[in-house]
Amino acid sequence: METIIEADIVSQDNEAREKALKADYAALGEQLSRRGIAIDDILARVRAFGVAIPSWGVGTGGTRFARFPGVGEPRDIFDKIEDCAVIQQLTRATPSVSLHIPWDKADPKRLKQAAARFGLSFDAMNSNTFSDAQDQKLSYKYGSLSHADAAVRRQAVEHNLECIEIGRTLGSKALTVWIGDGSNFPGQVNFARAFSRYLDAMADIYAGLPDDWRLFTEHKMYEPAFYSTVVQDWGTNYIIAKELGPKAFCLVDLGHHAPNVNIEMIVSRLIQFGKLGGFHFNDSKYGDDDLDAGSIDPYRLFLVFNELADAEISGAKGFEPAHMLDQSHNVTDPIESLMLSAVEVQRAYAQALLVDRDALATFQDDNDALMATQTLKAAYRTDVEPILAMARLESGGAIDPVAAYRRAGYRQKVAHDRPAVASGGGGIV
Repeated sequence: METIIEADIVSQDNEAREKALKADYAALGEQLSRRGIAIDDILARVRAFGVAIPSWGVGTGGTRFARFPGVGEPRDIFDKIEDCAVIQQLTRATPSVSLHIPWDKADPKRLKQAAARFGLSFDAMNSNTFSDAQDQKLSYKYGSLSHADAAVRRQAVEHNLECIEIGRTLGSKALTVWIGDGSNFPGQVNFARAFSRYLDAMADIYAGLPDDWRLFTEHKMYEPAFYSTVVQDWGTNYIIAKELGPKAFCLVDLGHHAPNVNIEMIVSRLIQFGKLGGFHFNDSKYGDDDLDAGSIDPYRLFLVFNELADAEISGAKGFEPAHMLDQSHNVTDPIESLMLSAVEVQRAYAQALLVDRDALATFQDDNDALMATQTLKAAYRTDVEPILAMARLESGGAIDPVAAYRRAGYRQKVAHDRPAVASGGGGIV
């Protein structure tokens, strides 16, 4: 397996930090032992945990006002795979890449070979009917899978079926469908008829799924439609998954909810009824901001993982969520942001594994609200950084991924091969 960052750079950086890490790990292990927790058990679970990198995430994002290209931006999907390989090499937490078609369309055999060079696999495929591709016959300006014109709906269905075929060659096992369909003005569409058209079109896509695949549908309360959206919340998403069948599941994007929505309760409901498909991890302050995971509300991320860990430990039926980052990086190096986001997701998972679930259940049954919430806080306040760093070290990664990355000068090196991209336009890419 090839690596992009020189091994000597990573090992030298690790050597300077390893002694302190081992001391911190031993101290944390002693602390956890007093709480009846074996630190090596938590380490093993963290090492086995992975989150997929979105191919589009390694490029510089933008807003509807402007986009400012970054240094050494990837030119195509093959550059993106190399950037994803750097993230995996240093964090050892991102073993798979999620592609977006047609943005990443290329010879599937070449894609598979490119990923195999670095030991990467492919996560869920993502279709795109929220924007028009070059040379596309019919436009999605007024919708795709719910469009009033049957020809537009058929075009959107065929595109999703094509994504499945590409994914089969790549070894993917899931398709994620998100649409921007909706309306900007009252009366623009008939809500019921638009939803019926969407369900019919999705049924055609569902019929094309291989037996061992899953279909993830994603809800979003607004944007690009600002009056109504066809799949606007988790309730509608749940209806879709139930209507389509046992291979259909709900995908939860943390940024696709109103600011005060209790996302962790939504997660619990979907787990309880066997329809949680997976996540797009990011963070937000105002809406769908697509900020780095854990950058605004790390406690909420922990509370989401508290529900996930509870389901994992209790052996919830059919519990097999897919984990992926979905972010837009406008002012940071995307590789650095994605590395830190992967670590933050791991951190929330590790903290959730520390919850004393027997004590929590007792306090809940006794209606002891104070001690129940303190039980969660005790796990959340625990500094699990030594576990995360040790997981990276033992897996061949970097104790401090960002420090090793900057020491390697990767961004400056690829800038020589990747010419600067001129852009004055907007749009999140």
